[in-house]
Amino acid sequence: MKNFFSQTRKPEGLLGKFMLSTMNSCHAKLADWGMGHLSEISPKEIVELGCGAGRNAGELLKRYPGARLTAIDYSPLSVEKATKYNRSMIDNGRCRVQQGDVSSLQLEENRYDLATAFETIYFWPGLERCFSQVAKILKQGGYFLICNESDGKDATGKKFEDIIDGMICYTPEQIADALKKADFSEITTDHHPNKPWITILARK
Repeated sequence: MKNFFSQTRKPEGLLGKFMLSTMNSCHAKLADWGMGHLSEISPKEIVELGCGAGRNAGELLKRYPGARLTAIDYSPLSVEKATKYNRSMIDNGRCRVQQGDVSSLQLEENRYDLATAFETIYFWPGLERCFSQVAKILKQGGYFLICNESDGKDATGKKFEDIIDGMICYTPEQIADALKKADFSEITTDHHPNKPWITILARK
């Protein structure tokens, strides 16, 4: 069980393939709720950080038909699955999927209007450091959307912290503090009325 759930961090091998096969459907409602906070934003260049199996990248491309999107994941298996999921958008020149590390992003600086991170910052090696990398690639005035299933206080999130090595379920206050230190402002936090889900939207 521990080995299986640890695949959420960096899917690999047979267990990783099975985990990725569940990600798109299991996280869909959470991701769609998070994207609902983007109603006032019309990005042309998007970066999806920790793209997993690729569903959220595809949904962002549907939501913004005039945008291009770069999807990043540090799992080669995730890159493979996300590429397959978004093949038509890649062939149309609207999407690229590549391996990358959010603690050292090798992307053009000041390029993106929107960065997104769904169910992934739990595993980032130091929030302030990684958020600074996100700020570096965003344009001035660009937005960073974070969406987590855990608010850092719920029992289920705490249970998975014990199961998955290196997982940290942050509170909205901890996330907002790290964002401020990484040169983000206009930080808005929303908590789902019935679930421990949180969405944080910040502006560079």
